[in-house]
Amino acid sequence: MNFLAHLHLASLAQSSLLGNLLADFVRGNPDDSFAPDIVEGIYMHRRVDVLTDGLPEVTTAKRWFRPETRRVSPITLDVMWDHFVSRHWATLNPQMELADFIAHARADIVPHLPNTPPRFINLNNYLWEERWLERYSDMDFIANVLNGMATRRPKLDALRASWQDLEDHYEPLEELFWQFYPRMMALAEQKSL
Repeated sequence: MNFLAHLHLASLAQSSLLGNLLADFVRGNPDDSFAPDIVEGIYMHRRVDVLTDGLPEVTTAKRWFRPETRRVSPITLDVMWDHFVSRHWATLNPQMELADFIAHARADIVPHLPNTPPRFINLNNYLWEERWLERYSDMDFIANVLNGMATRRPKLDALRASWQDLEDHYEPLEELFWQFYPRMMALAEQKSL
């Protein structure tokens, strides 16, 4: 899962949006560095990542990547799952429009940025102003995201080519998403993530 899916699942679980978004920027034990609710959100994010990576649907999806892109498939798929969350938001969360959810998340997170790592602050400078979460619904934007990640981390250059794997398997990936994401939502609502 990427940013939008983590925020969505956190909201369903009534978990800290900040903690769930911040988790990838915190290494090791966060217990003494943040408030308990934020720490709980960090741990939820980590549990979601482990659970998602072990799903049979995700294992199937990884096999659809070519040999030269397979090693970056977990990263590419995380971005793609956000594409489907954004694209199908009205079905997944009919009680609140995506723009309203994003405004709520931003209002919840931004006031706490001064107490977070510089890399996380930098992410937030772009995430909200450039409307990434809404733009995830556009496959051209997904290509830009993957290219940007490859540019920032040359060891992940295969991300550029992985876009083609998404394009080639779009419909089956969407079917897999609908097989597992509603289960993730139910687990979040039950506070079982």
